[in-house]
Amino acid sequence: MIKSLLSVLGIALFPGICLAQKIDNTTVGSFSLNRFLGTWYEIARFDHRFERGMQHTTARYFLNEDGSIKVINSGILDNEIKTSVGKAKTTGTAGLLRVSFFGPFYSDYRVLEITDDYQNVLIGGKTSKHLWILSRQPKPDAVSIEMLLKKAEIRGYDVSKLIWVEQ
Repeated sequence: MIKSLLSVLGIALFPGICLAQKIDNTTVGSFSLNRFLGTWYEIARFDHRFERGMQHTTARYFLNEDGSIKVINSGILDNEIKTSVGKAKTTGTAGLLRVSFFGPFYSDYRVLEITDDYQNVLIGGKTSKHLWILSRQPKPDAVSIEMLLKKAEIRGYDVSKLIWVEQ
């Protein structure tokens, strides 16, 4: 009886496992942290609870004396400016940072694609749940954004899920 129940559960759960979105979240081959530092405007993102409803969102990165990175995210929610301060650290992999906004808990922050001039970037996480398009300008050029969208699709992301942020 127990074996039968486990078999049924296994069959019932298997399709969900098979349907998990496969993505390529490999980071860029080379990455200059110094060129990446500064202010970025959030152009588009996947929905997630810690930014839900926010507009006019920016992310700012500053190098600390100890080599860590100070991260300041801000945006407008219900006509109020919301700001969160976190920290990031580099890893041995180019374009892979570990970011924390909650104590000792760090998450992957993967630079998936970046334009040669470091003006537009595609950021992902460890899973397919997180994706951002950031730009140095609040109104980036359409050609660069279209290129990042195509590259995200090639990597397996469902870009139809992107929320376009008002800047």
